[in-house]
Amino acid sequence: MRVLRLVRRRVLEAVITLLGASVLIWSLLPLAPGSPARLILIAQGIPEPTPGQISDLTDRLGLEQPVVVQYFHWLWNAVRGSFGVSYRSGRPVSEELAARLPASLRLAVVALVLAFVLAVALGVLAAYCRGRWPDYGTQAVALLSASVPSFVVALLLIQVLVIGFGQGKAALDGSWSQVWMPAVCLALGLADSWSRLLRANILTFMDTSAAHVLRSRGATRWRIVWRHALPNSAVPSLHALAVGVAALIGGAAIVETVFTWPGLGSFIVESVKNRDLPVIQAFTVLATLSYVIVSVLADLLSALIDRRIRVQP
Repeated sequence: MRVLRLVRRRVLEAVITLLGASVLIWSLLPLAPGSPARLILIAQGIPEPTPGQISDLTDRLGLEQPVVVQYFHWLWNAVRGSFGVSYRSGRPVSEELAARLPASLRLAVVALVLAFVLAVALGVLAAYCRGRWPDYGTQAVALLSASVPSFVVALLLIQVLVIGFGQGKAALDGSWSQVWMPAVCLALGLADSWSRLLRANILTFMDTSAAHVLRSRGATRWRIVWRHALPNSAVPSLHALAVGVAALIGGAAIVETVFTWPGLGSFIVESVKNRDLPVIQAFTVLATLSYVIVSVLADLLSALIDRRIRVQP
């Protein structure tokens, strides 16, 4: 029953969060300078639309209706996956995003797996070798990864591997065989924070009375780290993992642009440059939705792992 109550509470909080975000996202359109109908006509190749053309399109889009009616009309369409048409291409926004989403998800999955493996390896090694050179070395690698932006790593990889050694390509086609280079750039940016958090959580467990009892019973340091400290570090690390997953889905635009990866990133950058508001709104909804869903799943998984969370009021 406590789990069901927790699920209901988290889902209700997620719905309220999404509704609040939807108001902010929708307000991009009415708060934008100029007439949306005029912007659409200009984007469709009519440089100087007449007042009659603007009036006709305004009526068809329902832009003369009260603001509240416009919001609920937009929200109802958004729930059904309809965000209107792109100002630039004139095609439905949902079709534009659906054509590019698989490539972005492919990149996000590979980057996530790489970041997870790297973070666990670095975090466990640093905690196991606390105060020795592997600890300092892994912390230096993590600090270096955090200090260098992903797009700089991307440019270095292109310069060294592609131009210097002729390995790989700078312009990628979005296939599985070419995903590794942009995935490495994104994974390095995530693994540094995850590995440092994991190291800190493992070391916190190693200083507890439970770890001292295990040690007094003859358990080796490696066994305590791997069998006991690492599972107990999972719960506090889950939320950092959730934030990273959401960031991968919504924040890989620059790396995708550097590698001309045919995902959402370069498309969103071009949409922002051209003030293609329906596309920006749809992408923001997608990024917000992914963040909320992953956060709720992380909360529920934490509750299933740790009983103390389930009994909290």
